[in-house]
Amino acid sequence: MLTPPAYALVATDLDGTLLRPDDTVSARSRAALARAAAAGARHLIVTGRPVPGIRALLADLAYTGLVVCGQGTQLYEAGSGRLLRSAPLDREAADTALGKIEAEVGAVFAAVDQDGVDGVTLIEAGYRMPNPTLPAQRVASRAALWARPVIKVLVRHPDLGDDELTAAARAAVGELATVTMAGPGTVELAPRGVDKGTGLAAAAELLEIGAERTIAFGDMPNDLPMFAGSGYRVAMGNAHPELRAAADEVTLSNAEDGVAVVLERLFGTQDAPDSGAARRAGP
Repeated sequence: MLTPPAYALVATDLDGTLLRPDDTVSARSRAALARAAAAGARHLIVTGRPVPGIRALLADLAYTGLVVCGQGTQLYEAGSGRLLRSAPLDREAADTALGKIEAEVGAVFAAVDQDGVDGVTLIEAGYRMPNPTLPAQRVASRAALWARPVIKVLVRHPDLGDDELTAAARAAVGELATVTMAGPGTVELAPRGVDKGTGLAAAAELLEIGAERTIAFGDMPNDLPMFAGSGYRVAMGNAHPELRAAADEVTLSNAEDGVAVVLERLFGTQDAPDSGAARRAGP
């Protein structure tokens, strides 16, 4: 295993990873990230949330660096408030993809994240936000979802589980979009070929940090492309089985500050709680 300062980039997912179940970053995690920064490592947030859904959190963390948002569709510079890159999803293709999914599994409920730093999340009738803390606006019809450019579509089914819906959507959508499972009740369609891995690669290129010097933390299958572009991969204790299988290490859950546990071991800490509960799967 690489040792610090070989890890120059700490890439973390948010929901289910850095964020505790109450949507906050603990004092322990903040201290561990500060310790990593003091050792020369950069922190890169890589999240499925669009820019508007994380600005308050970034301000709370005093985070001013790059952020990969919207499953890799947006590269945002927090300090300047600028959107450096964006990859909108073709709206006609997205509407066609939803139709193909419904032809296979029956009616689904959809939502979209609009592009831009001030884009909003629109939800059609019947769609229930998996995270009630994130704002959304209800629209009267599916056609209204496509009023402005969007970066991704969120899909829910009244009966199918997430794994079953993800598999069915991939089979139905084909080349129209990238399908991923981002969390409980969160199956998403993004532009074809765009994911957290492409977003991480774009940010790492700007930071001039190679994949072998990146350590990544995640919890869901949408983090697999980020894992593929990292030198060391850490799954949370609450992670989906697919991500656990791809990890070099499984740490504690997000409720138990699993990110901090690993960072404390790598970058050191003072009076840190015992981290022996984390399991190493790698060398």
